[in-house]
Amino acid sequence: MIYTGESCFEVKTEADNNDITEHPHDDKPRPYVCTMCHKPFTRKDHLKAHEKRHTEENVYSCNECGKCFSDPNNLHRHMNVHRSKYKCAECGKCCQSSSLLAVHMRSHSGEKPFECTVCNKRFTHSGDLVRHSRIHSGEKPYKCQMCDKEFSQFGHLERHMSVHTGDKLYKCHICDKAFSDSGSLNKHITVHTGDKPYKCTLCNKSFSRSSHLVTHQNVHSDIRPYDCPYCGKLFKTNSDLKRHVRTHTGAKL
Repeated sequence: MIYTGESCFEVKTEADNNDITEHPHDDKPRPYVCTMCHKPFTRKDHLKAHEKRHTEENVYSCNECGKCFSDPNNLHRHMNVHRSKYKCAECGKCCQSSSLLAVHMRSHSGEKPFECTVCNKRFTHSGDLVRHSRIHSGEKPYKCQMCDKEFSQFGHLERHMSVHTGDKLYKCHICDKAFSDSGSLNKHITVHTGDKPYKCTLCNKSFSRSSHLVTHQNVHSDIRPYDCPYCGKLFKTNSDLKRHVRTHTGAKL
């Protein structure tokens, strides 16, 4: 099951076995991660229920999508997914209502109806806009109970807590390297997979991290955000700045 940010119609089957769909746009901590597909969960029992879908024997196959089930009755219930009248014409995904289908269609159209009134940046989901707005307001509603440090997003507080606990609950199933947050694990996984999902629209160069793409895009613009602390000269990339600074410090180029 792949969750795309909208509550589309999905019949709970034995193959899913109470596989909990947790909204990816909220700020809840998800310390329990499936070692097979890396899906994170807020509760351990949710993770255990999800893990069963990787181990159960499924012999009854849906002739529409190929999904398999261990019980014929569950397969019969699953077929309701394909009979829903709210079906995406692009990918065939079925939704529970016309409004949820409209939300799902944004993933294909790129529609971003939620606009920041300060900088005009637009977002697909209202929750994303709420979190972005804190950049302008300075609001930091999430407070560490151990050192009183405050954060604008719960995920940031979650990552910060590892400073106090030393916990690294997010473990790579390929090399066993562990991380304190899911974001760091996901970035690490690209080392093994070679995935580069962030593509420059101007030259089609691809990157494994969004921050690398943002840095690269400066090459195509006149923006020079990196300034030399010695002479004030501006540079497009941090690596260009570092090379330049060596002319002041005398370090080897």
